Amino acid sequence: MICRHHRSCGDCPIIERVLASNGPAQGGELVFQSDLLEDRAIFLSGGGTGLGRSMALHFASLGAKMFVIGRREDPLKETCDEIHRAGGTAAYTTCDVRDFASVEAAADKADAEFGRIDTVINNAAGNFMARTEKLSPNAFNTVVSIVLNGTFHCTQAFARRWIAQKKPGNVLSITTTYAAANCGSGFVVPSACAKAGVLAMTTSLAVEWAKYNIRLNAIAPGPFPTEGAWSRLIPSKQFEEHSRNSNPMKRFGRHEELTNLAAFLISDMSQYINGECVVIDGGQWLQGAGEFNDLLMLPESTWEEMESARAKK
Repeated sequence: MICRHHRSCGDCPIIERVLASNGPAQGGELVFQSDLLEDRAIFLSGGGTGLGRSMALHFASLGAKMFVIGRREDPLKETCDEIHRAGGTAAYTTCDVRDFASVEAAADKADAEFGRIDTVINNAAGNFMARTEKLSPNAFNTVVSIVLNGTFHCTQAFARRWIAQKKPGNVLSITTTYAAANCGSGFVVPSACAKAGVLAMTTSLAVEWAKYNIRLNAIAPGPFPTEGAWSRLIPSKQFEEHSRNSNPMKRFGRHEELTNLAAFLISDMSQYINGECVVIDGGQWLQGAGEFNDLLMLPESTWEEMESARAKK
């Protein structure tokens, strides 16, 4: 994972510091044969940065054609350029998943580019820490619109096509441990509500659309260092250390661990897995899945500093 500000030199001191503390990777990234996803065409939301970018690069390395969407063009273009340099196939368009018409237009472009999309990855998300009594209705609605409404929009847009074409389909949504454990989490209430809805949609449609040979599954990641979101959700070095040490494995997740899991779930090796949510968090949820509940330890001054900085953006 390379920070946007350090891609040119290939070194991001922020992310590299966090990943280095995880210790050496076990077994490397190459788990599957390079043609695992050959002839697949994947529509991935939030594909320009973070885990979305990592999934796009990994799926392309396994032979998939990637169509990535997001609100900002530059990160999408950078992701596609990197795939092209590695010999893969990728295209992109800007899209606001909160707007169904925008999603439909993106779906049309994706179909025109690759003939047919067979897999949807719902990864677009929004989240930030806040004391819930301080939240505005607009802040709540924004997160829910991106996470829950956006996931529904992308899922329905392609499912309608698959059903009309009498073709199979595959949907994988990224949710959270606090949704998977059905416990929620303090200080990220909009995300907790929205991700719980995504999981309910996944299990509901897994039954409803199984007769059309459409599979829906989800992944619930624990802490994975990513550009942008990490700094919004890990407010200090002290809290970072606390979060790491509270994990039974005493480390954070590595991107290749999640992308390998995602590749397996969308591949033909998992055709009988439907309506499942796989947690990948080192066992963290087993000792308390309210991932951000420990923010109770933050003093009032820290909250005021963070809220002041957010108000200036």
